[in-house]
Amino acid sequence: MSELPNTLEDAIAQSQTAVQAALADGCTRIQVEFLFPELKFMPVAEQFLPVFTEYDSRLKIFFADAGAAALARRNWADAPFQILDIGTGRAASLQTKIQPEDEIFLFIAPTSVEVPQLEKLCEVIGDRPVVLLNPRLEDSGVVGIGYAARKTRERFTNTIESAYYLRPVDDQSALCRCYPRQWEVWLETGGEYQRIAELPKKPSGDELDLILLKGQPQITTDAAPARKPSVFKSLQRFLKALSS
Repeated sequence: MSELPNTLEDAIAQSQTAVQAALADGCTRIQVEFLFPELKFMPVAEQFLPVFTEYDSRLKIFFADAGAAALARRNWADAPFQILDIGTGRAASLQTKIQPEDEIFLFIAPTSVEVPQLEKLCEVIGDRPVVLLNPRLEDSGVVGIGYAARKTRERFTNTIESAYYLRPVDDQSALCRCYPRQWEVWLETGGEYQRIAELPKKPSGDELDLILLKGQPQITTDAAPARKPSVFKSLQRFLKALSS
């Protein structure tokens, strides 16, 4: 991205552009992540939905559980698309959730608990595009205990293209990815945010720590300053507004 977003609205707009680019390039498993504490997924999902306007009733939305799906159906009563929960039933019941006329699928905040069902649903979906909004598929406390469960998660997550990722590392740095750009590390320097690294893959925690520790540009092009005010302060205000 050319600059960090100043509000969550800006970030969502960037993510919509990234998803459209990924879809245009033929990506069929796409992930969007806004990794901020206390972020409520329902308001984010509502602002994200316009990216699917052209699909109308050919969009199908899944929530992790029946309660969230019921709440969405109440809040989005006039929506043309169908809203379901992922469910934990038998494979046969999972297959009934996917219809031939469905063209694109949005899974909102699925967790590591739903990975087996999510994978089965994606097998039924086939080559049709799937977008995962703020998934939490890597909960080591749930999935990481057993070897088989961990391999199931890894097999599925390795098929997913991260189209948009935004995470503050601390009050002065952030890790971002906006498709088709590479992964970017941003650091506040002299009152401005500066892109100090571009990486082809998501950096590990140790790699990220090393980049931030050096605090020096790791790219051949000139580092790009981001506009002020601080993205994190602005986002904190926005998140408080969503919570009120």
